[in-house]
Amino acid sequence: MPSIADNLAAVHGRIAQAALAAQRDPASIELLAVSKTFPADDVRTAFAAGQRAFGENYVQESIVKIEALADLRAQIEWHFIGPLQSNKTRPVAEHFDWVQSVDRLKIAQRLSEQRPPNLAPLNVCLQVNVSGEASKSGVAPSDAPTLAKEIAAMPGLVLRGLMSIPEPTDDVDAQRAQHRTLRALFDALRADGLAIDTLSMGMSADLEAAVLEGATIVRIGSAIFGARDYSR
Repeated sequence: MPSIADNLAAVHGRIAQAALAAQRDPASIELLAVSKTFPADDVRTAFAAGQRAFGENYVQESIVKIEALADLRAQIEWHFIGPLQSNKTRPVAEHFDWVQSVDRLKIAQRLSEQRPPNLAPLNVCLQVNVSGEASKSGVAPSDAPTLAKEIAAMPGLVLRGLMSIPEPTDDVDAQRAQHRTLRALFDALRADGLAIDTLSMGMSADLEAAVLEGATIVRIGSAIFGARDYSR
């Protein structure tokens, strides 16, 4: 069975190949290791193999993990990537470096107000529902420009870009089409004067399509840590 270090190397290989196909520098694409449901020891193992950015979805689980890895805190970049309820924003504002799943004004306002003044502003991405699925979080593409401008003006936050979780499909053309929607919105916001630099899109099954369409962060979990056990 491949180790976490072997899996990380394989994912970096996939990113490099996809970057080559897209005529992009592989260094322009950051790997975010999605460690939700996996223990702190697995994060420590990935860290030892060179990984520095980790993504978490569940507030309570992630805070326990961050505290268990406090000795590595200065070297790890923690990204919150799951749906966020307004009553759980404070611990996220206090413990994370990034929140990629901002999709409502109220969430952004609370994160801005609750970000401790001794910490750097919180990097945030606006989550966009590119597939239009009713079950999925994210702002509608048509509503994104207004919300993006409101977030960009908040003192405790830095709007870095956009994130999406597309509808799962094995059809590469369909994968690329969803990522292209986010890329077009990203380009439009930049053209409108917003200083954003981040396109977070692509997971274990569609990272190649995401890189071809301009992803700057790919969020990879199972291809690094293995199948998830949600009973943990």
